[in-house]
Amino acid sequence: MIGAIAASRQRLLHARHSPALASMALSWRLHGLPVCGSTEVVLNQLLAAGASAPLAVFSRRQRYGHGQRGRVWLSSPGGVWLSAALPWPQNPATAADPGLAVAVGLALQLESLGLKAEIKWPNDLLLDGRKLAGLLPRLRLRSGRIRWAQVGLGVNGRNRVPEGAINLAEALGRRCQTSAVEALSARILSALDWAAGHAGDPDGVVIEARQRLHLPPDPLRIRGEPWQAVGLNRDGSLALALGERRLAWHRTF
Repeated sequence: MIGAIAASRQRLLHARHSPALASMALSWRLHGLPVCGSTEVVLNQLLAAGASAPLAVFSRRQRYGHGQRGRVWLSSPGGVWLSAALPWPQNPATAADPGLAVAVGLALQLESLGLKAEIKWPNDLLLDGRKLAGLLPRLRLRSGRIRWAQVGLGVNGRNRVPEGAINLAEALGRRCQTSAVEALSARILSALDWAAGHAGDPDGVVIEARQRLHLPPDPLRIRGEPWQAVGLNRDGSLALALGERRLAWHRTF
């Protein structure tokens, strides 16, 4: 698995149309498993044992993956399921939101395949209004300084998906090899390269995210009130409006 991902990554980085990707490429340490309880648990164990970022753990299937607010993360064979630790600027005040940076990196990879992706704040990536990917970002801090960024990612490749979701095979046409797990994994690593390469440019990341932001038509109910999402604030929080009132909804790490 890891050998095939590494080979796909080298082919992608050396493609003539990807010089920018090659210049941002990180020296990833990759671990692959046929099945595990949670890639995040395995990643944390490796980090606790002395491993360092950039580090990524892939699994063909997770038994107990979890997403936003502890929801079960379905991780069946045919998708890409991973957790990764990325180098990140130490000062939280000058560091980009890792969730937005990774989402933009993924969107750019999809755009290079001719697909138009939208970012559904805070944790989803959509194609044609249907969920293609979910991510769960975290910042690991010590004494108020960032040690590294961490992200759990699930991207639908060729796996079966529930109603309201889409996989890459359907979006591209089932004969396209990009939806193969190894090729898709290589593109995800390049998306993470982009995120780490722009981690020190929070304004630039927000500008890119705004261009791809999905604004839900229905209001969000907060404390019983219907707030409408209207955009992204400079700090990456979701801008909400209720008449003349404004509210910033922040992601928690």
